[in-house]
Order: sequence, then C-alpha cells, then structure tokens
Amino acid sequence: MRNVVVLGSTGSIGQQTLDICAQFPDEIRVLGLAAGRNEAMLRRQMEQFNPRWAALIEKSADWEWESGTDALLTMASAPEVDLVVVAIVGAGGLLPTLAALEAGKRVALANKEALVMAGPVIKRQLARAGELVPIDSEHSAIWQCLHQEQTASVERLVLTASGGAFRDWAPDDLDGVQPAQALEHPTWRMGPKITVDSATLMNKGLEVIEATLLFAVGIEQVDVLMHRESIVHSLVYFTDSSVKAQLGLPDMRLPIQYALSYPHRLSNQLPRLDLAAIQQLHFASVDWDRYPCLAMAVEAGRRGGTFPTALCAADEMAVDLFLHGRLRFTDIPRLIERVLTRHENCDNPGLDDILEADSTARRECRSLALSLEH
Repeated sequence: MRNVVVLGSTGSIGQQTLDICAQFPDEIRVLGLAAGRNEAMLRRQMEQFNPRWAALIEKSADWEWESGTDALLTMASAPEVDLVVVAIVGAGGLLPTLAALEAGKRVALANKEALVMAGPVIKRQLARAGELVPIDSEHSAIWQCLHQEQTASVERLVLTASGGAFRDWAPDDLDGVQPAQALEHPTWRMGPKITVDSATLMNKGLEVIEATLLFAVGIEQVDVLMHRESIVHSLVYFTDSSVKAQLGLPDMRLPIQYALSYPHRLSNQLPRLDLAAIQQLHFASVDWDRYPCLAMAVEAGRRGGTFPTALCAADEMAVDLFLHGRLRFTDIPRLIERVLTRHENCDNPGLDDILEADSTARRECRSLALSLEH
C-alpha cells in the first residue's frame, strides 16, 4: 500500500490521478487532497476518498478544514506519506515540492514551473534527500527509455510536440484568436495554462529545460520534433545509433499510473494502442520563427541562473492576461521577451534569490503589460 497526497486535486492532472487511485484501492491510499479554490469538487473528492487531510489554498467562508500554503507543506512532509503528486499550476508548486523532498518523499511532478524556475535549488536538495519522478508524458517516456541505460551512452533526447491549437493556422491570423480557441487542444485534455503554453510551444521549451535537469544532459543534447498525433511521446538516441521510443495513446493516465506504481506496472483497462488502425504517423522539424516562446525558453535554459525563473514568471503572467482578454495571443512572446531583456541574472541562486527573481519578473510583467493591453 502506497500512501499518496495529491496537491492540485481538482485540476486536470489531479482528477486523472484520482481516477487511477480509484482503480487500485488495494495499492494506493489517498491520505491528502489540496485544491486552489474549487471547493465543491474538493468536497466530492473528500466524500469518495475520505482523506486524512484536505486543504483549500484560497479559503472560503464556509470551509472548515485547513487552508493556505502552510497546509500543503504540512501534508506534503507528513511522516505517513510515501508519495506526493504535485499538480499545482505555476510557481505555487515550488514550496510544496521542496517540503516533500526535504522530508525524503518521492515527488511525482506534473508541475513544469517548479523544476524550471528553481532547478539549481531542487538539484541540491535531491543530493541530500528525496526522489523526483516525472508525470509529463514526454519525460515519462524518456525515463522509461533510459531504464538500465548509462548516461554516457545517451547521444540526444528528442521531445515530441503536437503543435497545439493553432498548428495549422496562418501566422497572420493569430492576432485575433480568442482564449476559447486557444483552449481547444487537438489531442490532449489539459488545464488552461498548459494548453495555451502548448499553442505557443512554451510548454516544450520548459520541457527542454526540465529534461536537462531530470536526465543530466546538456541543453544542446535535447531536440524537439513536431508530431501531430501525440503517439510517440519522446525518443532517446544512443551513441551506438540505436533509438528507443515510448508510444501510447494521448492519455495522461498512463504516465500518471507509472509514476504512482514505479518500479511496478499495474494491469489496467486503459485503451490499447492499435497502430494498424492509426496507419500513419507524421513528423516534422520545428519552425522556430513560428514559435518564439520555444526559442526564448531554450535560450533562458542555456543562460541558466535565474533566467528560467524570470521566464516562468513572465509566461504565467502573460498567459493569465491573455485568458482574461487583456492581451493578444501574439503579445505573449513580446511581453516575455521584454521581461527577460530587463532581467539581472543571478548565476548560482539560492531559494531566496529564486523567490526574489520570480517576484521581480512579475512586477516587471505587470508594468510592461500596460503598453500591450487591448
């Protein structure tokens, strides 16, 4: 029996995590649930799983359980907990991730921003205690392909990208897109922020940085390949010219289950991949001019220090402004670029440096956004 806490339980990844937990009641016990503000769904989840702890980050008037960030830190580090699923969107996932790792927990990370914005801090923590396993389908694929392989044998990693909601749109048509259109992902069911990041390919840029931290490779060893079907989730090229790939239907429940059950594989009733029915898979090189957010993310990862922190903060703010109708879709990369241009890097940051860089980038973003709002 593995005791699990799910932080971000009412979001897309959180709900799918609980779907998996419900399928394996003899292997997985849900001890804690935390949500941002969706009290109604959280209460339904509590009725189903009867957790020991439950928390709302944003407390409502009639919420009688714990609330606030401290409640998340408490359950993430509790002695009874074996694994913490961090599915909170944005910078809010950082402190609970660190708290869980400091307590020696295995953290199943679905939050891209925590590792990207604070990579040096998390790496130093992992050297002392804790374990990090990926939930992202791309990183889960690489993780599986690297099983029992030596790092020195890895030539390069290739992350696949669907291209997002506007992959077939003419660039001149992107100025007028609406948030609802950006949320219509062609292959994946995800939360709003990551779905917009998929349309800009910022999510793939964050994944490039993540891959360097998770798998101890240089950023020049990580490539991106367009793959519209989202069947091949990632590939690993080895120095002997062998290539491994992990395939599966675009269903996040598979990488979630693997993160929860690792090193075991549990039999499930998920749909099986039928390549004969699919018949064709398509691949193409990335048009870097079409996706400036990807290029900015890779450059931020190359420069290191607190540049990835500023990148994450600016992107989170810009996407939120777009979703609330205050910024055009095409202004997202422009705003992020302006914030990064002003950023003063800290080469070897500690946690305080990370938090200060995050706060500063957000202030810059709010100020600079005024000139771009429509």
